[in-house]
Amino acid sequence: MTNFTGTQSAAKLQKTLGLWHIIIIGLAYIQPMTLFDTFGLVSEESHYHVPTSYIIALIAILFTSISYGHMIRRYPSSGSAYTYAQKSIHPNVGFMVGWSSWLDYLLSPMVNIILAVIYLEALFPDVNHWVWVIGLTAFMTGVNLRGARFVANFNSIIVFIQLGVIAYFTWMVYNLLIGGVNADGTLVNAKYQLWSLEPFWNEMTSLGALITGATLLCFSFTGFDSLSSLAEETKDTERTLPKAIFLTALIAGVIFIISTYFMQIYFPNDPKTYFEDVAATQPDILQAVGGVAFKTVVLYFAIVTVMASGISAHAGVSRLMYVMGRDGVINKKIFGHISPKSFTPSYNIMIVGAVALTAGFMDLDIVISMISFGALTAFTFVNLSVISRYALRDGRSKNLKDIFNFVVIPMLGFISIFAMWLEIEETALKYGLWWAMFGILYLGYKTKGFKYPAPQHNEYDDR
Repeated sequence: MTNFTGTQSAAKLQKTLGLWHIIIIGLAYIQPMTLFDTFGLVSEESHYHVPTSYIIALIAILFTSISYGHMIRRYPSSGSAYTYAQKSIHPNVGFMVGWSSWLDYLLSPMVNIILAVIYLEALFPDVNHWVWVIGLTAFMTGVNLRGARFVANFNSIIVFIQLGVIAYFTWMVYNLLIGGVNADGTLVNAKYQLWSLEPFWNEMTSLGALITGATLLCFSFTGFDSLSSLAEETKDTERTLPKAIFLTALIAGVIFIISTYFMQIYFPNDPKTYFEDVAATQPDILQAVGGVAFKTVVLYFAIVTVMASGISAHAGVSRLMYVMGRDGVINKKIFGHISPKSFTPSYNIMIVGAVALTAGFMDLDIVISMISFGALTAFTFVNLSVISRYALRDGRSKNLKDIFNFVVIPMLGFISIFAMWLEIEETALKYGLWWAMFGILYLGYKTKGFKYPAPQHNEYDDR
């Protein structure tokens, strides 16, 4: 199925990825060290209960990851949410989900370029930022042109070093707390005991504030859904990929919860009293716990980690574009092209690289806001696709097991994500709706005024 026989039409994505390859790519995309960057902002929004907001976000993501698993078994395609909504609800709905997801995936590499440039400018303030933008984009594009297996191998060492940094940092915080010290000075044992439930819940806890924090933290988990775009490069897709998606989200969530539990005890009060900028707290956190030398070393490594995340994001969007091009909803000759040498969607990889170059003009807050719109759209419709495909179309709602698997679980996922829609930032909603409007106009043109359904690939029509 994935062999190349010498013609462009025969060139397909190769199945080279196993379970841990997929998990590594997912963790690289999620980038566990983002917990240092988001801690201050989420602590402020959640009223100093970051680990609880992570728990809420993780629950929503795990329900949704189960829905992804159901849909991957039915449609093992690199289109992810786009394909699932297309086949399970309606081709036009699928197009709009793909269009919205495209916004999420297309901008994700740009976020990592922006973050890397911020770190580099802090270390080398005299270098023009365009040097970093162009150099980092070229590197990210070149790695992806080598193929998915190369991406996985490149990311492996990066992920393990990240986990090592987080483990060492958490150990240092633990030792400080054992010694009776936090960021305020002496640890008040009556209120902040080492194994206290205070970081999770107290008499001042607000559920609305916790959900607001969880909405912000959904950005930390956006890597897990991109793994479905690697379906056509995964060995034994229908068994491997559902496990990989669930485990990626679970592993990341456990890391986030444990680490921020100790961080919340160490920084127990208003983050503005500890951090110069609550929206970019990594440097201050690292210096407060480990000193200037530790901060400098980790900051250098952070540049590498955001690039690893960007490489994975780059891989995901290029494959979504490939599936949409293969289906004919966007230009097939360009977006449906597979390189006969590297077996990668090389044109798409270069297009994504060109878009990433605009990072030199973009504001980080706006880009992140637009990404959240695309991510929540994809999560919502994956859950709805399970109900539509299995419970409604296939009639698998006749016994308790099927009702639980194909109605209860996806409905819980939908409700969890819907709660986050209620807390989405106005900027994200505004830009997302503008993007959706352009998608509707293009869909109307493509379907001759909606007289016909959007084009779709027929590989799974008999399923």
